[in-house]
Amino acid sequence: MNKRLTDKVAVISGGTSGIGEATVELFVQEGARVVFSGRSIEKGKAIAERTGAVYFQADVMSEEDIKGTIQAATDHFGGLDILFNNAGGSTKGPVETVTAAEIEYAWTLLFSSAVLSTKYAVPYMKRRGGGCIINNSSIAGLRDNQGDLMYSSVKAALTHYSKLAGTRLGPEGIRVNVISPGAIATPIFWGGPQVPLEDGEYEGKMGKLQRNLAKASPLGSSGVALDIANGALFLASEEGRFINSHDLVIDGGRTSMFFEKPEQA
Repeated sequence: MNKRLTDKVAVISGGTSGIGEATVELFVQEGARVVFSGRSIEKGKAIAERTGAVYFQADVMSEEDIKGTIQAATDHFGGLDILFNNAGGSTKGPVETVTAAEIEYAWTLLFSSAVLSTKYAVPYMKRRGGGCIINNSSIAGLRDNQGDLMYSSVKAALTHYSKLAGTRLGPEGIRVNVISPGAIATPIFWGGPQVPLEDGEYEGKMGKLQRNLAKASPLGSSGVALDIANGALFLASEEGRFINSHDLVIDGGRTSMFFEKPEQA
């Protein structure tokens, strides 16, 4: 059976948990040579040992770390074909009390990180005659009541940026697409993997989260990280060769429903 990413070099940010971790595993299985970044050294090393991918400690809030991640891929594997800007996190900033610091944090984490990663990746992709860039956005950028104000607003900007970047880079053979997940059951709902949990607590919280999210889906089930990883694989593979400047919504039909915001874990 042919692997769909054989000999492709991929960089994945936020690869130490959730969607990023699932994508690292899937891309390696499909033949890619992967460099992934994240802040947790312990988790990064464990995932690298398990998958054979290369871990690079980085915080996407730092431009130097972003540049270093791209450089690590080219140093290890001699080029770059695929970039999945997946890293993110929760933000805050209500309309009447938002601070300049909260605005800056949201833009740096969710928007600038992807823009700067693209900036450093593009020259290497041009040398290969093309490439694929995927930005992980959210249905929060498409409709109300899916995330807080700043998160939703910045994700909307990221989606639009991705479409425009695709038209600018398309003539170079570089496709830029965006994935907008629905409510996918990942640790981001309780603050991310950096929040310590007792033994067995993860399974309990994840089970409760999946049950709650299932109530707001026409399919009666919640999405999981692998659903988004499969979407990224499709866009990065030859099957996605003619897809550019596109927003791939993976939400089980959630954006077509009217519903109350589900209780979180």
